[in-house]
Amino acid sequence: MGCESVRLARWLALAVLGFSAWAQAAAVDPQQSRIQLALATEPPTLHSARATDTIANFVLSHLMEGLLRYGPDGELIGGVAERWQLNESGARFWLREDARWADGKPVRAQDFAFAWQYALRPETASQYAFIFYPIKNAEAVNRGDMPVNALGVRAVSDRELVVEFDGPCPYFLSLTAFMTYMPLREDVVNHWGRRYAADADKLMVNGPYVLEKWVHGAELRLAANARYWDNENVQIRHIDLPYITADPSAQFNLFRDGQIALANLDTGLLDEAIERGFDIHHFQTGALYFLEFNFREGRISANRHFRKAVQHLLNPELLVNKIIGLPGVLPAYSLFPMTVKGLEKPFREEYPVLKVEPDLALARRHLAKAKAELGLAEWPPLMLLSGDSPRALQEAEYYQYLFRRGLGLELRIDQQVFKQRLEKMRRGDFDIVVAAWGPDFDDIMTFADLFASWNDNNRGRYHNPEYDRLVRAAQRSSDAKRRFDIMGRLQALIVDDVPILPTYENASLYVQHPQLHGVRRAVFGGDPSFRDAWIAP
Repeated sequence: MGCESVRLARWLALAVLGFSAWAQAAAVDPQQSRIQLALATEPPTLHSARATDTIANFVLSHLMEGLLRYGPDGELIGGVAERWQLNESGARFWLREDARWADGKPVRAQDFAFAWQYALRPETASQYAFIFYPIKNAEAVNRGDMPVNALGVRAVSDRELVVEFDGPCPYFLSLTAFMTYMPLREDVVNHWGRRYAADADKLMVNGPYVLEKWVHGAELRLAANARYWDNENVQIRHIDLPYITADPSAQFNLFRDGQIALANLDTGLLDEAIERGFDIHHFQTGALYFLEFNFREGRISANRHFRKAVQHLLNPELLVNKIIGLPGVLPAYSLFPMTVKGLEKPFREEYPVLKVEPDLALARRHLAKAKAELGLAEWPPLMLLSGDSPRALQEAEYYQYLFRRGLGLELRIDQQVFKQRLEKMRRGDFDIVVAAWGPDFDDIMTFADLFASWNDNNRGRYHNPEYDRLVRAAQRSSDAKRRFDIMGRLQALIVDDVPILPTYENASLYVQHPQLHGVRRAVFGGDPSFRDAWIAP
């Protein structure tokens, strides 16, 4: 048997296996309009005022709907709001008459005003409170210097909401599609108190799906919301999430066995996916991965010469090509990924970033200066906080090797599950953390204000008055050219002062069941989105 015949026989065998698997599949069920998926991890919370992560954003984007939402092609369209006006001083929204909560009560303008005030209360401790700061008095309310009713939002009537700004906010409409801007029902939140959204029966939703079941650590199940105003156009009626695993191999095996309809691929799975004849899809996620340094008092990582030493040690191109090895992933050198828009072209084309070349001799000179400034006799071990996925461990071990061979430093890896890693980041329990940030809304500010001193997602507590001043100036300007010029200066400041070290811009390679169509892979608004998906017969 010649080589071609062997390959043909192998392909036929695999194809038979594949068709057999699809035939038995639980992954998609056209009769019941049901799909099965896997979650990488359980959402730490589904409280829209407190959620901070991509998993919660994915689930909430199916359960909740804001004033605006993202349409099938990623464009902003009406959600609860049927029309709106935006100008430099504020915005006005008119709500749909048929917008309903899952219990049938109308979604009112007061539900949005309450939700935004609730998120800004100091006792809520929302890490996304800063995202309301374009609204008049929001920052003062969040500090506790003003009462919540001083916030520049008011319900003129049940169906009309008026927002006043502190300054121009040209991107405000895209903010209203973000999870923290979702409405909350005051009576339900007050009834459950701290237990609100802790379980499926302690949550009130207004989006295309309801949370039918939540077995913590094991399973979630979503069903189409019969009270949703556009329910008749939600074609996938059931989304089952019976598997929770961050291991790409486990997810791929579930996909291969016809148990789930979509699975991300890692480097070691590509060959098998190709051999099995699966269509490989590609999606540029817009997420930036980086090393974040801890600036809290007493941390070695707060020393600029130490950070410059690490900057001249690391080669993002080598990391991407030799360690990650996944097509589509790009080496990162800037706070702003290539997906960020500029005036007419991608921002990075209009404002190229200075690439710092690896230079081991210079790195060691910076390290010696850091040691002298810190008054150290010997370098103590440093703690690297990282995730628990196979890729995260591989990446962390690479940094450990680099630090030891290049700088003679001991880097101890603290590998944590998702929820615990977020908590350790919040507490500042690290010297360096392997972190990532995906854009929340369609404006460059979603990356720019991340390291402002008032942003709770600035986990290293970087505080640079010049950085803050530039962010404030950009936030208060409606001149697009001036805003992007400021962003160019922020980009240069990050390279010079090194609060973070960008490492790579992520991409996703994935396989998807051939009968499943219309899945929106989204940089914004929760990813992936099945709101407009359907199953072919």
